[in-house]
Amino acid sequence: MVEQTHTAAARIQQRRETLDANVFSRLPALYAASRVQGRKLLEAGGGLSIVEWRTVWDLYHTGPMTIRDLAYVQRSDHSLLSRALPDMRRKGYITLERDADDGRQMIVALTDCGRQAYERAAPIMQRRRDALRERFTTEEIGAFIAFADRLDEFLHMSAGQLLEGESNT
Repeated sequence: MVEQTHTAAARIQQRRETLDANVFSRLPALYAASRVQGRKLLEAGGGLSIVEWRTVWDLYHTGPMTIRDLAYVQRSDHSLLSRALPDMRRKGYITLERDADDGRQMIVALTDCGRQAYERAAPIMQRRRDALRERFTTEEIGAFIAFADRLDEFLHMSAGQLLEGESNT
């Protein structure tokens, strides 16, 4: 019976090592770990959620934007952002007003309360970015971003493009 447990443990460890080398297997775990770490840091910095932080951060540095522009800047899902914004308005972080030029668009702007929330969280999140730079050189971060850009381009290829490529090999 001990042999089966050992064998199972060895197979599991071998599978783990295989998946550790698989980009598609690693991405969800990296994303989840980043969100957990960010959430814990934000709890210490005033209790903003990740979506709230990213929104107040972007508005603080860029000024009012449409929801579409925010989603573009954040590389996030428009609907996820749209669902979070009413709660942010209730908390007093933002205002939402119809765009005078295009009534279909909503303009999101930071309030004084939102600026204060940003200013409480910003030093903690800056420490996170600084800690990353303590672990990785500027060149390594640049290389990672370049790989991420190429992976992003790859992941936006259609299934048809990928299947056509497979048939050519």
